[in-house]
Formats: sequence, structure tokens, C-alpha cells
Amino acid sequence: MHQEIRAPRGKTLGLHLWGRRSVSPTRRTTRRSLARRRVPRAAALALLLATATACANDVPEAKWSRGLLPDHVTEQGGVVQSLWNGAWIAALATGAVVIVLILWASIFHRKRRAKADLPPQVRYNLPIEILYTVIPLVMVSVFFFFTARDSETLTKVSGDAPVKVKVEAFQWSWRFTTTYKGKTIEPVAGVPVSDYNQGPQLVLPKKTKVEFDLSTDDVIHSFWVPEFLFKRDVIPGIPEDNPGRKFEITTLDKTGTFAGRCAELCGVDHSRMLFSVKLVDQTEFEQYIATHQAGSAQ
Repeated sequence: MHQEIRAPRGKTLGLHLWGRRSVSPTRRTTRRSLARRRVPRAAALALLLATATACANDVPEAKWSRGLLPDHVTEQGGVVQSLWNGAWIAALATGAVVIVLILWASIFHRKRRAKADLPPQVRYNLPIEILYTVIPLVMVSVFFFFTARDSETLTKVSGDAPVKVKVEAFQWSWRFTTTYKGKTIEPVAGVPVSDYNQGPQLVLPKKTKVEFDLSTDDVIHSFWVPEFLFKRDVIPGIPEDNPGRKFEITTLDKTGTFAGRCAELCGVDHSRMLFSVKLVDQTEFEQYIATHQAGSAQ
């Protein structure tokens, strides 16, 4: 905004007044042009991501009733599901209480135009300040208790599992060696693939306890079957007798083939480090062991 003042000799002087800023028409046009170009690009990127996700054949179905988690196939997955649901319920309840308090304070404790007085202030109210401190501490303690309890359950290894699987991760695939009742089958090794059905397949019986022993000689990998609802890192250098490289699951009364992958960025073919886990009946599993037996375990 400009204000013109006549000088004594008839010249015009431009004085800039604070409070309003003019924008160049050229600059405004440039901004509109950039906005027009960015919107179609963002839409195209979103469509590309959605299409890529839809084309993936190893993405398990997720439902809102399960908190967008896939249907689990192990008892340990049920533990994770319960913890996940409880955390969401607590978070939503806390968010609802906070929103109600914000709206209540905004509506009933705002300054009125007809009154010059401020609403009652409670910044030095000791009971309320204690409440502000105690409630978060209680919430964190409850979360910690359930998380610690379920973590202990997920990491517990009894050592009496009838099926034991040695998992060897390498760049960029997997090698599975299964032992059952003193019988060890031939190792199943794979190569990088684009479809998990073409990768190495681990065959396990349903309704059975299975112990996994994870190892690697190169870099950090991560053993992940989404239907297990948890993953375990495979770290090089951990001794064979260290319990940190083992975990245990109990399969449910379900059959089917489930995709697995490495969940740790481990190199150029990380995305092709795919495998599958097939759950079968006990009879079919024993036939599989008899067919692929390599010899008795020492």
C-alpha cells in the first residue's frame, strides 16, 4: 500500500506503510502454476503406490476387527493380538478423554466479551497438578506391565519342542534344516526370487510346538512371517548356545501356505529374499519327513 505526498517542487514521493504487503502478479502466477503441477504428480504417485500394493501377492488380508493385523496361525500370535488390541483401546480412550476436556475448556472456560474478568485459573491447584502427574504414571506402568509380561511369553523357550528348525539367513535367501524325533531332513535352500511361491519352503505340522534357531554369517537379517505377528532379528556373531538366537511357537489347528520375508534391509536383493511356510496335517508332515530324510541326527 502506498501513500503519495506532494513535495514542494511538485515531485511525488512513495512512502511504504507497515501493515500490508503487496504481492507481485508474476509471483502469484508462479505459485499457482507450481500448485497445478504438484497436485497431478501427487495423485499419480498415490495411484502408483496403491497399484503396487494391490499387485503384491504376499500381502495377507487385514481386517479392522483385528486392528488391521492378519489372522494369526500361532498361539504366540494370539498374545500379540491381545496386546495390540488393548493398546489401541487404551489409546482411543485416552484420546477421547483429552478431546472432551479440550472442548469443555474451550466452551465453558473462555473469556466472555461481556466480562473483562478472566475465568478461574487453576495453575496453582495442588490436587489437580497431582492428578496430572499420577494419571500418566499409572498409564505408563500398566502398559509396561502387560508389555513385559507378553514379551516374556514370546521369548520363552522350553527346549522340549518335537520339531526344531535351524534357520540360516544369507545374502539373499534362506536355508532351513528341520529335525523331528531324531531325524534330520535334507536342508532346503533358496535363491533370490520375485514370488514367495518360488522361494524355499518350510513345512511344519499344525498343533505342534516348534523351536527355531536363527543364524547368519554375513549381515543382519530378520525372520518374518506376517501371520506369526512378530519377527526376530538374525544377527551374526551370536554363539550357538546363546538363547538370544532362539524362539518358540505353537502352531494352531490351521493349514495353508504363508509368505515370509526378510524385514531388515540387508543388501541389493533384500526385496527378493522371500520364502514360504506351509502348515500341514500331522500325517502329511510325517510323510514329508520320511521322503526327505537325510539321516539320523547326531
